[in-house]
Amino acid sequence: MQVPIALQLYTVRDLTAKDFPGTVRKVAELGYAGVEFAGTGGLTAEALRDLLAETGLKAAGNHVAIDQFDQTFDEIIAFNKTIGNKFVGVPYLPKEYQNPAGFRWAAATMNKTGAQLQQAGLVLYYHNHAFEFDVVDGERGIDILYKETDPALVKMEIDVYWVQYGGDDAAALIRANSGRFPLIHLKDMTGTGDQRTFAEVGEGIIDFQPIFAAAEAQGAEWYIVEQDVCARPSLESARLSLENLKKWGKA
Repeated sequence: MQVPIALQLYTVRDLTAKDFPGTVRKVAELGYAGVEFAGTGGLTAEALRDLLAETGLKAAGNHVAIDQFDQTFDEIIAFNKTIGNKFVGVPYLPKEYQNPAGFRWAAATMNKTGAQLQQAGLVLYYHNHAFEFDVVDGERGIDILYKETDPALVKMEIDVYWVQYGGDDAAALIRANSGRFPLIHLKDMTGTGDQRTFAEVGEGIIDFQPIFAAAEAQGAEWYIVEQDVCARPSLESARLSLENLKKWGKA
């Protein structure tokens, strides 16, 4: 079974800030099967549900700051259930938690939250950047998170660009933690050293074929294209990544 392709709408945030529904419609016209949310443009859950139904897009995931779960837990569950979204993710840890004690707090918090979401029929996941791969006091945050979160309660959204930026190998990391990665963030890299930056999928130096093989072997449910910074108009970047994925038979 082919893994569907979604777009993380953060990629086109310059456009959603002006016209959220219109931009989502354009994403659908490009041929994406779904979208992942990092903000919903102020739309109500009902309006967003109707927009997804209109466009035929599925909700692939929704990023929620880790401190929001305690504050608005019931609202988070209701919102995601209304729009038909299963995966609810922590996108980032604030700077004060980017140390061994902070990672352990985050792991314990996500185990608790993951259990609560599971009871509601939802799935918690964590999205990595590069800071998790820094060695602090002899430990890497990524190792703490993977070791101290319960695989049954906390899934992972591996961002292949940030893994490589952090000095690790995405395919190897997936294989070593098989079954934990329903969501795979795809973005490419160009440049070397401190000049490394983002590129559309297929336009840079990342070898995606081992990543695809490892991801699909352990049951990936979504490939999600994301550009943190676009070198060309954002919708054009989204189109180019999808076209290259199509050339590889992935869409």
